[in-house]
Amino acid sequence: MLTINNFAEFEAQIGNELGVSSWYKITQEQINKFADATLDHQWIHADPERAKTESQFGATIAHGYLTLSLVPYLWKEIVKVENLKMEINYGIENFRFGQAVLVDSEVRLKVKLGGLVNLRGPIKATMITTLEIKDQKKPAFTGEIVFVYHFNA
Repeated sequence: MLTINNFAEFEAQIGNELGVSSWYKITQEQINKFADATLDHQWIHADPERAKTESQFGATIAHGYLTLSLVPYLWKEIVKVENLKMEINYGIENFRFGQAVLVDSEVRLKVKLGGLVNLRGPIKATMITTLEIKDQKKPAFTGEIVFVYHFNA
């Protein structure tokens, strides 16, 4: 795991792959809880029997936004940013879902530091991300995730 304590240490990583998280299994229970939290109970996510017989996938699939919501959790396995007052999810750019994630699939996050902008104190960091699916060629998604870091003086 890479540890970053300040802007200079971040800057030294521009263009570098920062790392890859461990594999994380997405279960039906998690899909159901996400459906409850987001009020999105579409059968392709929440009805395993119907999905088995009527879906082109033959099983339920994770919500795309569920896979996206895993970024902060998986990111913390890759890089430890210390000496912070605050960290903020700032935005998402050039984002595309590439392939559905079937229930009980394992995914992992790969991150490269695309760029940094010093906002006169806070730092805007653009992470080029790919959520890989175990044993699949196409990723679940690719995109740029932007965080803002407020380092202590």
